[in-house]
Amino acid sequence: MSQLSRLISILTLLKSKRLLTASELAKKYEVSVRTIYRDIRKLEDAGIPVYTIEGRGYSLVDNYTVAPVQFTEKQANALITAQHVVSQSKDVSFVNDFNEAMIKIKSVFKTSVQQKSELLNDKIHVFNWEYEEFSSDALSEIQLAITNFNLVEINYQKAEDPRISFRKIEPCAMYSTNNKWILIAWCHLRTDMRAFRIDRIRHFKILSDTFDDRKFSIQDYFASCPYDHKK
Repeated sequence: MSQLSRLISILTLLKSKRLLTASELAKKYEVSVRTIYRDIRKLEDAGIPVYTIEGRGYSLVDNYTVAPVQFTEKQANALITAQHVVSQSKDVSFVNDFNEAMIKIKSVFKTSVQQKSELLNDKIHVFNWEYEEFSSDALSEIQLAITNFNLVEINYQKAEDPRISFRKIEPCAMYSTNNKWILIAWCHLRTDMRAFRIDRIRHFKILSDTFDDRKFSIQDYFASCPYDHKK
């Protein structure tokens, strides 16, 4: 059983108003007590209000409920499939945020849908034959900068170039191609729109300063630069 599947199962048990001990959970899932401690911490990090009753076990805060959203089996399967695709991303923040969202989403699946989605989860695998050592941990923060119009400072390294340049940018949009995320931004250094591979951003800082919306259209961008997104 994957960690995410185990987290969903633990949450389902907690939702049934049961008081669960770490030892009981470790025995049920055939893992160590230390692993259960990490699982509970992961649930807390995802915003699930788990609390510890000293000497007795774990429970959920009173009156905690999950929104009554119903998913069909096909919709649940689509989410499971998307999770496998997302797991191939080279951006750690994106994968972590998606997995934490899935913990919450899967907790509202009907039991029968949840069981079938877990069955499908074990029968899907996505291969990524293109290996690159570069990875990133910036996607989630940069997405917030796009929607909140925050200026961003980055240290950027171009392909096959050992030099790292400092840029102040206005993030406008992003797209994915060949399993790589590309950020389109107004570059203050070049005074023009530039495309930056997010996995080549070596350091970034989201500034509190904001910029005016340039009304950037990614559709118009692709129309004027038809080959850029194929790189």
